[in-house]
Amino acid sequence: MTGSEVSPSFRLVYVPGVMPDKWVRVWNERLPDVPLTLTQVPAESAQGLLLGGDADAGLVRLPVDRTVLSAIPLYTEQTVVVVPRDHLVTAVDTVSPEDLADEIVLHPLDDVLTWEGLPGRPALERPATTADAIELVAAGIGVLVVPLSLARLHHRKDLTHRPLERAPESSVALSWPEAATTDRVEDLIGIVRGRTVNSTRGRRQQPAQGKKPAQEKKPERTARRQQPAGGSAGRGRRGGTGGATRNPRRGRPRRGS
Repeated sequence: MTGSEVSPSFRLVYVPGVMPDKWVRVWNERLPDVPLTLTQVPAESAQGLLLGGDADAGLVRLPVDRTVLSAIPLYTEQTVVVVPRDHLVTAVDTVSPEDLADEIVLHPLDDVLTWEGLPGRPALERPATTADAIELVAAGIGVLVVPLSLARLHHRKDLTHRPLERAPESSVALSWPEAATTDRVEDLIGIVRGRTVNSTRGRRQQPAQGKKPAQEKKPERTARRQQPAGGSAGRGRRGGTGGATRNPRRGRPRRGS
């Protein structure tokens, strides 16, 4: 690549809670000439950015619209309940929905979990964001149910968390527009799936330039040796070469009668 050529960057968005560091490190090692532009976006905005052409791929939370977006699920997170450190549920290792029956369970507008029925009692108002809900938990107003990565992202010394049984889970996937599956997207797929640098799985193979395909050699037919008509010239009946022909009647003389 000459100095005047600028390699286009690859735009990767990711949602809060996702840690793309290890994949970014491998990308920079394998594709040092292709800058990776990394941007964190709200979970509810990621799909629109991909469809609008503002990102080449994204580390998003499922579900996505699979009619227009391709997605490779990467992992599913554990769901936890965030509580103050002196809360009663900290006495157990795992919390059940019944343990939260008398609790105010906050339900932020940016919640990434799909609920059929939220446990506990609802708050009078829904917090705008998960960060706002964390502040309310710290103030003793209620508890919050989130994926483990979000509990860690908003970690505070005065809060802790416990696994919540029978709760919906959140899955993280690599997603991109189905109509824009480029070689760079294939490179990223290989990275998140742990493929080696020499792996060509999934890549579109291009024919070598200026190289004609080798022609298949036809097997040579062995010509059948044909004997000359009338047998070999100059060869006698017993394989001799030349000389007088032996008299077939010659032999031991007959006795007279």
